[in-house]
Amino acid sequence: MRWRHDRGFSLVEAMVAMSISTIVVMGGMAAIQLSARLVQQGTIKTRALALAQGRLEAKRSVRWEALLQDDLDHDGRMDVMMADDGQGADVLAGDGIYSAQWEHDGVTLKWTVALDRLEPLSTAGLVTIRAAASYPSLGGVRVVEVGTVRANPTFTGAR
Repeated sequence: MRWRHDRGFSLVEAMVAMSISTIVVMGGMAAIQLSARLVQQGTIKTRALALAQGRLEAKRSVRWEALLQDDLDHDGRMDVMMADDGQGADVLAGDGIYSAQWEHDGVTLKWTVALDRLEPLSTAGLVTIRAAASYPSLGGVRVVEVGTVRANPTFTGAR
């Protein structure tokens, strides 16, 4: 009489199957972790771009006289008065470039208003407005920059 091993798997076959399953599951978990990190980076990049564009639009829509003031939390009170004093986000005092900085949800937002001449804002013909949002990334710090030029609506002098 012959005994047949047609019923079930041997111990070696079961261990090989478990090893292969473990490798596949670990690879899947690593892929999910990487995709979650990439989604998080995409979210923070979108947030940084939205903050920079929002600050730029706020500067474009405000009255000319209030161009150097900012209401960051939209409560009706000015939170930031931009300065040309060489402190904080401002690089050099007296250069005609007014700067401010704000940190929100892991994004550092710096914005500048550069006058076309070294005189008071009311006598400037044009200003260059720039906003740069920096955020931590997988390979270091990334920066998103936007900018525009705005003309003084009451300017009547020569350029």
